[in-house]
This record gives sequence, structure tokens and C-alpha cells, in this order.
Amino acid sequence: MILRDLLNNTELVETIKWGAPAYTINGKNVVGLGSFKSYTGLWFFQGALLKDRKNVLVSATDGQTRALRQWRFQSAEEIDPDLVLKYVQEAIENQKQNKAVKADRDKPIVIPDELNQAFRDNPNLKASFQAFTRGKKREFADYISEAKQEKTRQARLQKIIPLIQQNIGLNDKYRK
Repeated sequence: MILRDLLNNTELVETIKWGAPAYTINGKNVVGLGSFKSYTGLWFFQGALLKDRKNVLVSATDGQTRALRQWRFQSAEEIDPDLVLKYVQEAIENQKQNKAVKADRDKPIVIPDELNQAFRDNPNLKASFQAFTRGKKREFADYISEAKQEKTRQARLQKIIPLIQQNIGLNDKYRK
């Protein structure tokens, strides 16, 4: 409640995204909250741009995102309201100035073997896939590639085939 109260006393607007409180300004994500077994996390969507003079931010998803940073608190006693507000205010100012870490859109899309095999088995599937934007193609490819076990990769392939055939992006349900 301490973090939520702090955030609700700023100009940010509280909403629920991904089942957790998220705080926006002008419709853009600035900060989010998440509770886990061992800590509560304060997520800065463009945290890589924060100065982080106290070295409190961690990259919660190494290799997955360039911008997102998290501040973890194991107990309420660790929360320094003044310091938290300094970081939040900097994040708000960055958002107002439209500062953002830009995605690497030139990174090649690596189509996993499982998806290539599905394309060979079903040329119509490949044609449907080719109609997607580069970003949506990457989402499908990465979704399969990120699975470590073959059975998970196959299960994910079976999940996305109907989506591709129906021209539905993997994450379309999360988009406005």
C-alpha cells in the first residue's frame, strides 16, 4: 500500500494492466507494481533512461527488453518514500519529453525450425504468415524459439497456427 499511495499522490493515472496496477501519463505507461513471493517490484517502463544514482534498479528481464527496469523491495522498511518519488518524478518528466528507448527494429527475424517445417507442410500457412507486419512475425517466431523444451515448442506451434490462419497476431488481445 505504501508504494500505491505514493504513486496515487502524483499526477499519474492508475489503471490495471496485466492484472496489476499500472500508472500512466497521457496514456503512456510510466510505472507498474507487481507483487511476488519474495518481493514487491516497482517497474519503470523506460527505466533504462533513469539516472539511478543509488543503483537500485535491475533489468528484470535480461535480454528481453532494453528499457524496462525494476526496483525490488523485500520489506516495507526498505521503501524510502522521498527517493522513490525522485525516481518516479524523473520517469514522469522523461515521459512528458517523449524520451524512450527505441526498439531495435532491424534485428533479423529468426524463424525456428518447427515453424519452417509447418510452412513446408502447409504453404497457405506461410502465405498467411507473410501478410503479418515484421513485428508480429517476430512475436510468433520468438514465442516458439524462447521455449526450452521441444514439447513446449510444439505446443506453442499448435497454439499459433490457428492464429496465423485467422490473421490474428499473438498479442493482439492486449492491444487497443
